[in-house]
Amino acid sequence: MSKTQPEPVRDPGTDHLLTPANCLVALIDYQPEQYATITSASKERINLNAEALCRLAMAYEVPVVLSTVGVDLGVNQGTDEVLRGALPGVEEIDRSGVNAWEDADFRAAIESSGRRKVVIAGLWSEVCLAFPTLDMLREGYEVFPVADAVGGISPVAHERAFERMIAAGAQPVTAISFGAELMRNWARADSDHLRAVMNWYFPKKAELDRQEGVTP
Repeated sequence: MSKTQPEPVRDPGTDHLLTPANCLVALIDYQPEQYATITSASKERINLNAEALCRLAMAYEVPVVLSTVGVDLGVNQGTDEVLRGALPGVEEIDRSGVNAWEDADFRAAIESSGRRKVVIAGLWSEVCLAFPTLDMLREGYEVFPVADAVGGISPVAHERAFERMIAAGAQPVTAISFGAELMRNWARADSDHLRAVMNWYFPKKAELDRQEGVTP
């Protein structure tokens, strides 16, 4: 018996997995000054996965909260142009503090969404990603750091940050696994959203792997 029809869609209100209707994406501090000090992954590798995350959020109409630090203070530049281009219509929320959850506007943007599952990515892993993740977990949110779209000032800093977040209850994902979790079934009408991102992503990943000497 051939299978060409999708399984029934589970209720997003009770689904423990991520769906387009039950989560939001938070992106924090993808700014030149942050990239300049990261050594756990290359800027190109981070941006490949961060852009995939952005494209998937836009395609599946997942709300995106975008934040920067120090732009109004005049010490930092805004979000990387690649990611800004992948987030049409999404406004930046600037802050003065390193912990985005302590900024009233950022916190209000998360709270006003009414969504309790937060897919989060930020630079650095050990500060701008870890601190709001730990705070949101404490306040009862489910938090999903995107492991391949972030980086720290050293491999040790990045790895210890994830150990700390996981110990507190965070559930790491990757950019493409996020898309697969949203899509869930290849027979669904919206599966082409993931296909389109994958058709863009994998050639770019293969080329970057060659450039960085990554063995398949």
